[in-house]
Amino acid sequence: MRMSVIGCGYLGAVHAAAMASIGHEVVGIDTDQGKIAALAEGRAPFFEPGLDELLASGVESGRLTFSSDIAQARGAQVHFLAVGTPQQADSSAADLRFVHAAMDALLPQLRPGDVVAGKSTVPVGTAAALAAAVAGTGAALVWNPEFLREGWAVHDTLRPDRLVVGAAADEAGARATDVLRDAYADAIAAGSPFLATDLATAELVKGAANAFLATKISFINAMAEIAEASGADVTLLADAIGHDERIGRRFLGAGIGFGGGCLPKDIRAFAARAEELGRGASVGFLREVDAINLRRREHAVRLVVDAFGGNVVGRRITMLGAAFKPHSDDVRDSPALEVATRLRGLGAKVTVTDPEAIPNAKRLHPQLKYKADRDEAIRKAEALVLVTEWDLYRRELDPAHAAALAAGRIIVDGRNCLEPAAWRAAGWTYLGMGRP
Repeated sequence: MRMSVIGCGYLGAVHAAAMASIGHEVVGIDTDQGKIAALAEGRAPFFEPGLDELLASGVESGRLTFSSDIAQARGAQVHFLAVGTPQQADSSAADLRFVHAAMDALLPQLRPGDVVAGKSTVPVGTAAALAAAVAGTGAALVWNPEFLREGWAVHDTLRPDRLVVGAAADEAGARATDVLRDAYADAIAAGSPFLATDLATAELVKGAANAFLATKISFINAMAEIAEASGADVTLLADAIGHDERIGRRFLGAGIGFGGGCLPKDIRAFAARAEELGRGASVGFLREVDAINLRRREHAVRLVVDAFGGNVVGRRITMLGAAFKPHSDDVRDSPALEVATRLRGLGAKVTVTDPEAIPNAKRLHPQLKYKADRDEAIRKAEALVLVTEWDLYRRELDPAHAAALAAGRIIVDGRNCLEPAAWRAAGWTYLGMGRP
């Protein structure tokens, strides 16, 4: 099948490479010339495990090409819309300018029988507003939300835990759904469930999934606040309630909270759209979910300050991590960098280390000091703050080795991923999130 992917950022580049890897002929379209040049050479302009290999293979095979010319999309049977939907500068709502611009550019290239498959995360009702314009070309619009986890995006595209396709309840919608079913035939044959829905439900699925995940993370962080006030251990609490199969243990890890380019802005946009629909009260709890998440960053700062007796001026503090999560170089809304900049604002001498995210972090926060080598970053530090749970820090950093390098013995575990007893045995003052 010949496909186009409009928008070659994180979502689009991964989707294009994955579709080419299973035999489709794919052209990726983006207005960013630098991005297109890198992708055309088989190089991802961001870090994602396994993506460079997939890109290089697709480009070498000839099945995967990239262009800044939207006319190259003409002739594709399926056009995936994968542009970003950032938060508006002056509100919590999603900014749909890129969606509309991409659609305006694509419409003249569509032919009768083509399928436009929206993958961008959009407020419910967006697809219905776009469908009429697409139908006017003889093409059909479906909505096919993505559920990628950064660090696992290649796997999640090739073997998704579910495929959702929303379409109009008419003959054109049914035919377009069948085209998507054919496009994903490999994944379906491997066991990925295929759910055919209406347009509105498909749009809501992504927002609802992210809202639930954010709520689960903020719930355990709210319990961490109670644990801190009562002397309980939130990690043992999470273990205990996680044995209930109705709850489950996954994503009950208390810490400095979630970040990245999706979860925070998606739950805000979800709540904003609910208010527009007159149902703001239905998701009012998401405001508190967001507030809890942001409070945990402040708490991590407070732990460091209190460990130094209330004053961090001139103290040498090393942040272990810059990306919002491991296996990624994404620093958008990174809790790690927010904690770092707050400590620097209080007068600390802050050094940041990360195996992948330093270039992006430097562009966003050039005022911070960076060292790529973990041990050099730790050397002479008076305190360490683990803020991104890379294996380089959580599994491969020996407490005794760190003690031999550092000048101080304070470790703040912002992800509750270290073994407290091992660090205390090596002479460290270990401070966790919601742990006594």
